[in-house]
Amino acid sequence: MAAFPTSPDALTTDWLSEALGYPVHGFRVSHFSEGAGVIGLVTRLHLESDRGPDSLIAKFPSPAADNRAVAELYDMYGREVRFYQDIAQEIKLRTPACHHAQFDPGSHDFILLIEDLKGYQIGDQVAGCTRQQALAVIDAIAELHSSGWGAAAPDVISHNNPMQRDGMIAGFQAGWPVVLKHFSDLIPEAALPVGERMPSLVAPLLERMCAQPTCLAHADVRLDNIFFGEDEIALVDWQSVCVSAPEQDLAYFVTQSIPPKVRAEENWLARYHAALTGRGIDYPIERCRERFVVTSLYLLCYAVVIAGTLDLGNERGQALGRTLLGNAMSALDEMGAFAFASQIA
Repeated sequence: MAAFPTSPDALTTDWLSEALGYPVHGFRVSHFSEGAGVIGLVTRLHLESDRGPDSLIAKFPSPAADNRAVAELYDMYGREVRFYQDIAQEIKLRTPACHHAQFDPGSHDFILLIEDLKGYQIGDQVAGCTRQQALAVIDAIAELHSSGWGAAAPDVISHNNPMQRDGMIAGFQAGWPVVLKHFSDLIPEAALPVGERMPSLVAPLLERMCAQPTCLAHADVRLDNIFFGEDEIALVDWQSVCVSAPEQDLAYFVTQSIPPKVRAEENWLARYHAALTGRGIDYPIERCRERFVVTSLYLLCYAVVIAGTLDLGNERGQALGRTLLGNAMSALDEMGAFAFASQIA
C-alpha cells in the first residue's frame, strides 16, 4: 500500500500539512465536469491555511480499472511525476508549479499537488482556437523543443517503443471500423486505402519519425491541455512526455486542434521552423517538412483511436470525434499525405 493518499477520500489535513510544509486547517474537494482527467482523476482542493495558495489541483490514479490499466501499461503516472520532479524546472515553458509529487513504481499509485492556474483560460478542442492563440502555442512549443533539443535522459522514453507501436496498431484496428460507420462523411476517398494499410504503416512511420534529431516532447499538445494567459500559455498533462521528433507536438496541434479556416491563414510549419531556428537550433526546413508529413500521417491513429472509443451517445463525445477526425482528414488531404503513404513500405 502506498504511503500517501491515492484518492481524494484518503486526504487529511495532517498529510496535506506535511506534504506542503505548512499547516492546513481544513480543505474541501471539488470535481471537474465530464471529460477532465480521463486517464487520471483530477480534482481541485480548496484549502484553509494561513500560508500558500487557497486552491491546488490534486491528481490521483483513475478509479476506472480500464483507464488505469492503460496508464500503467504506458507508465503514464510515473512519467508525469518524474517530469515534475526532474524536468519541469529545466525547460523554458510555463508549466504548473508542483507543490508535491509521489509515485510508487510497484503499484503505480501516485499523487500530484500542482498549481491551480487561475487567471488562465483553458482551450476547447471542439470550439477550436484563434490565430493569435495558435501563434502563442507554436512559439511555446518551439521554446520547449529548443530547451530540450537532443534530449536523451535515461528516465524519458522514446516515443518509438514496442508498447506505443503495438498499442497504436491495436487501437487503430479497433477504432477504424467505428469511424467508417459513424464518420464516413469526413473521410476522403484517398484516405480509405491508407486506413486499410495503417496497421502495417505504424512501425515504419515511427522509425522515420523518431530518427535523429529528436527532442523532449509533450506528445499531447491539444487544446484541452493548453491554458491561455495574457502573454503566455501553460501546458498541462505531462503523462505522455517522451523523446520524439519535434514535429510530433507541432503536427498534433496543427492538424487536429487548429480549425481549417485558421489553419489556412498561416504557414504554420514555416512559422514553427523560424521560431525554432531563431532560438539557435540548426535544423534544415526540408527535414522538418518531410517529418511533418510523416508525423501527421502517424497521428491519424490518435484521431481514429479517440473517435473510435468515445461515448458517441454523449453530445460532446460526438462533437469531439467529428472535430478531431474532420480536422485531421482535411489537413492530411491538403498536404498530400495520403498519396505519400504509398511510398512507405
